[in-house]
Amino acid sequence: MHFIDPALDAYCESHSGREPSYLKELTAETQAKVEMPQMLSGHLQGRFLSMLSHLVKPKTIVEIGTFTGYSALCLVEGLADGGMLHTIDIDPNLPDMVKRHVLKAGMEDRITMHHRPALEVIPSLPAPFDLVFIDADKQNYPNYFDAVVDRMRPGGLIIADNVLWSGNVLQPTSEQDEQTRALVEYARRVHGDGRVEAVMVPLRDGLMVARKK
Repeated sequence: MHFIDPALDAYCESHSGREPSYLKELTAETQAKVEMPQMLSGHLQGRFLSMLSHLVKPKTIVEIGTFTGYSALCLVEGLADGGMLHTIDIDPNLPDMVKRHVLKAGMEDRITMHHRPALEVIPSLPAPFDLVFIDADKQNYPNYFDAVVDRMRPGGLIIADNVLWSGNVLQPTSEQDEQTRALVEYARRVHGDGRVEAVMVPLRDGLMVARKK
């Protein structure tokens, strides 16, 4: 999944923060053992997420979509003392792998895993939220935004992944599938919502970063 020349992508990585060794191990296992390993955030996006988290210094992070845990381990780097990252996923096959790597990173007391649908979990989590990362089923992106936006603290960030969807968001409406239509609706809704200000960043498959006013 490349949107710039691979050599330029490598150049960007070489001039970004170092990837911790436990994340390199997680990347290697994901690529070797997990279906659709390209879903992993990866070095450059991971360092960007870590940077945003350090800037926000969040007390409560909500991640919607865990996959193998790479983005959670990046976001937790900026967590405030005594804070907690809540990561939510319904995949039954990956929790053991995620737990192993969370333990290896020494983050077991800072990450709580939830294995129920996100729209059921979110209302039970302690608010306000300081940072939310959305990277789950695309059809529900607008619903996830609705579920979290009023629970964000002023200055908190809602970050959504895959908002470019390999360029499919530029397809004519009549040719878009359900996932693409949901992502287009997400971008339209967030861009037009007066409660937030947003910027779309063409990093990897696209990130939309919205700051709660």
